[in-house]
Amino acid sequence: MDFRLFAEFCSIGRRNHRDSLYTGRKETDMITSTGNGQMKNVAVLMKKAKERKEQGLFVVEGRKMFEEAPKDWISSVYVSESFCGQQEAQELLEGQNYEVVSDVVFKSISDTKTPQGILCLVKMPQYGLSELLRGERTHLLVLESIQDPGNLGTMLRTGEGAGVTGVIVNRTTVDLFNPKTIRSTMGSIYRVPFFVADDLEETLGGLRARGIRIYAAHLGGSVPYDEPSYCGGTAFLIGNEGNGLTDGTAALADARVRIPMEGQVESLNAAVSAALLMYEANRQRRAEGGEDANLV
Repeated sequence: MDFRLFAEFCSIGRRNHRDSLYTGRKETDMITSTGNGQMKNVAVLMKKAKERKEQGLFVVEGRKMFEEAPKDWISSVYVSESFCGQQEAQELLEGQNYEVVSDVVFKSISDTKTPQGILCLVKMPQYGLSELLRGERTHLLVLESIQDPGNLGTMLRTGEGAGVTGVIVNRTTVDLFNPKTIRSTMGSIYRVPFFVADDLEETLGGLRARGIRIYAAHLGGSVPYDEPSYCGGTAFLIGNEGNGLTDGTAALADARVRIPMEGQVESLNAAVSAALLMYEANRQRRAEGGEDANLV
């Protein structure tokens, strides 16, 4: 389709069923009110974890997150009027059902200060614990009560880079599908398997029964973090940003490891600590000459 024609269609907020670009949908008016039922639902999904869980949907924003989303996970797509009028939108949206939203309304439902103009609702993936386990190649990040969504998203993204086979979180960890968490994952939410443990101590006990060694990042640790071998099945425990791991959880670790500190620094950010541990495991496994470290 000629771009000028495409832009003309977008500028009036219409999609014609006679043009294959609009995937067979009949003429539909642009959404121009925040009172529209779909816009109300997007706003609720942005704010409420309970609603996300009940609907089995979460919100992603931006071109990268849209492009990387598995196509069969995408439920609905919304684009701003101004984005729809850009040439790049023609190729990006070809063959995709979507709704055009006025710029004012789109900005009101966006969770970012400068919206990129594309937002979609995505189906939540679900995994069983067994899907995170790879025998001797198991490499897990286990999180207890992480509260900052940016930290959580960064840990998923870093975990993918370090080759983790999955991430386990407990129920008091911030929602994995919080918009800020999703944004921080930069797409890793689509590729890193995760498991939400109802009883973290029970889950850790199950890992130990499978021969997976558990290492707790702990200020009271006596073992330097780069001393143990992480070439077998391994799980790293990271606790709450302010309080660390609870005593009950830390007690289930095979070893408490510490990260050496210089100067007057007492501790590192939780995401930084997690990165050091995961990449140490990655380094050791590469040095061992085993399988490709990128297991996810």
